[in-house]
Amino acid sequence: RSVTNMFTSIVGNVFGFKALRALRLEDLRIPPAYSKTFQGPPHGIQVERDKLNKYGRPLLGCTIKPKLGLSAKNYGRAVYECLRGGLDFTKDDENVNSQPFMRWRDRFLFCAEAIYKAQAETGEIKGHYLNATAGTCEEMIKRAVFARELGVPIVMHDYLTGGFTAN
Repeated sequence: RSVTNMFTSIVGNVFGFKALRALRLEDLRIPPAYSKTFQGPPHGIQVERDKLNKYGRPLLGCTIKPKLGLSAKNYGRAVYECLRGGLDFTKDDENVNSQPFMRWRDRFLFCAEAIYKAQAETGEIKGHYLNATAGTCEEMIKRAVFARELGVPIVMHDYLTGGFTAN
């Protein structure tokens, strides 16, 4: 009885059934007994507001586009321009991981530089959700630790590939 097991059954078994040519999930009701096993994320919007020191108004952010094709340097520049232009935060698209044209470590470095430069110029706390999703838990932790060492307070991972349990 868990949300993780339920989603595994739906996504892994039903949607993976080869005899089906097309399938669309239109509604999903999660039994209360299952909901009780999933405590939700360890923190919510209040922690985000505290990290960014933004209260009494909506937070304004965006996902950096194009999601693929930019060098790490140009990606960092896009982050800087968005933050300098008034956004509170930016985030990596789930597809932004570690590609030959933009390795994760370089992206992390250029994004951290962009955050600090925008903060210095605006006097505001800025954020960027660095995608730490990787092939193994050990690699994700390595990336998250590196982000922390850079002073970047926010990392993300794709829960569909990383798993609900990892949250």
